[in-house]
This record gives sequence, C-alpha cells and structure tokens, in this order.
Amino acid sequence: MASLYPPIEPYASGLLAVGDGQQIHWEECGNPAGKPVVFLHGGPGGGCTPGVRRLFDPERYRILLTDQRGCGRSRPHASETDDLSANTTWHLVADLERLREARGITRWQVFGGSWGSALALAYAETHPDRVSELVLRGIFTLRRSELDFYYNGGAGQLFPDRYERFLAPLGGSGFRGDTIAAYHDRLFDPDPAVHGPAAVAWSTWEAATITLEPDAELIATFAEPAYALAFARIENHYFVHAGWLTEGQLIADAHRLRDIPGVIVQGRYDVATPAVTAWDLHSAWPSAGFHLVGDAGHAYSEPGIAAALVAATDGFAGS
Repeated sequence: MASLYPPIEPYASGLLAVGDGQQIHWEECGNPAGKPVVFLHGGPGGGCTPGVRRLFDPERYRILLTDQRGCGRSRPHASETDDLSANTTWHLVADLERLREARGITRWQVFGGSWGSALALAYAETHPDRVSELVLRGIFTLRRSELDFYYNGGAGQLFPDRYERFLAPLGGSGFRGDTIAAYHDRLFDPDPAVHGPAAVAWSTWEAATITLEPDAELIATFAEPAYALAFARIENHYFVHAGWLTEGQLIADAHRLRDIPGVIVQGRYDVATPAVTAWDLHSAWPSAGFHLVGDAGHAYSEPGIAAALVAATDGFAGS
C-alpha cells in the first residue's frame, strides 16, 4: 500500500444526534483548513477503519469519516437491537446533510466505495449543489441482478468452497430459493443460537470474496460476533428492501451528476460488485473519469485500486 499516505489520527470527533434515537459517530483528521471531503464506508453496516484516512493528502484535505446508523461507533448498535425501521438509504442521505451543516461545510467532496458508492450516488443525485466532486470505487447500485449474482449463485461458482459455508445456515448446498429472504428470517430471529451463526456465515462470505487473494485477518475481523451481527443485519435489511430505490434508479438518475466532476475506479476481478455496474454508470455519466484496474478485486487496499484512488483525490485536492 505504498501509494497511500502515512497513518494519521483525528483531531476532533463526536456523536451527532440525527433523530429517531440515533447518534452517528464522526471524526475529522488532516488539515482543519483544507478541502472538505466525506468518506462513506461500505456494507451497509461496515463502519470506518483507520486505514481509509490514508486515501487523502492530510496537508490538503479536511477529512471527515462517519459511521452510518447502527454500526461502528454509532449508537444504538445493530448487534443490540433488531429494530432497523429508522435505518434506510434516505435516513442516511438526511444524516449526511445534518453532518455537513453541523460541521459548517458548504460543499464537500464525496468519496464512497462499494455500498458507499450507492450512498454517494443517492446523496449527490439528491443534493448535487452540495457536492464538489465524486470519487467512487467498486460500484454498487442494489439492482436485483447485482444482488442475485453475489448471493444467489453466480459468485458461488467462483468460490464454491466459501459458498457452501454461506449456505450452511440455510440447510446446506441443497438450498433452493432466495438466500437474502431466507437469511432475513435467521438474522432477525430472537434466538442467539440462530442469528449468531447466520451473521458470521453472512459476514465471512463477504470477507472471503472481496480480495483478490484470501486475507485471513480480514475474515477473522468479519467473524467477530458483534461486528458480524450488525453488519449482516444492516446489509440484509437494505437488500430485502432493495435500498428503498426503484430498480435501476441510481444509474437512471446519473444525469443529475452532469455538473459534478467525478472519477470511477473499478477492479476487473471484483466479485462482490462486478464491473458491469461500473460500466453502466460510466455509460450514463460519461464525463467522469473511468479506471478499470486489471489486476484487482474489490478491496480499496489492493495496490492498483489504492493507487487509482489516491491519484483521484490528489487530482481534486487543489480544485
């Protein structure tokens, strides 16, 4: 990860009350007088990690990280409650506006990867006047074809060993049906003996398939019970409801981005969010830069992905 900037620590952090009994965690690092950028993590439900601070030049950027509702350091945590009724795409879009206003920012760069790219698109298409630039990685828009490929067998043909483990809570390889709907019943079952193993199986399926080479440490992190339960519950909740989006909405509304400079970075061998979605977004938003990294999967930390992302943030740092 030589292309990333050195590790840094926040100079400010806190919890912001956003309504519905929810508090979202935020932190700022870098240069307090620098160009504002907000980082939107994946999942949904993944939370921010310290490494993502390194995607931005700390001398030139005022870097805001926020944990979305129910995960990371935000409260209440989804491992402690099964009521996610106040956790939707449009709640998160509104939360970003509250955070922007609370931090005294007029316009900011929006950076999103994986689910974060979907949230970034939803936010920018709703509030284009508040977005100075968009940097998007591993494009995901919650179309049914995207969900079916990853959870209902397509990706399983590339990772049959891991997919068998994913199907285990559903009865094993003989399962026939929609895994997303079936997992919903298990993840929200009140019995820890049911929702616990299901959460770990759901979460580690993702951890095992988002890097080009297996990452045992990442898989172990995703297997931690509280993390896995929040991650799996929130993801599944969003996918069961198709992100509260109409089919294809984020790409159909890409014309609203026409005045926003942007960069799309995509790994060719990304199994979690295959390149066809990035290509479709590029076709709908041709003014954005498009970088298809030939030797990469999904994770931002893969060298080619990291290099392209840092080049994008460096390119926008002075604008």
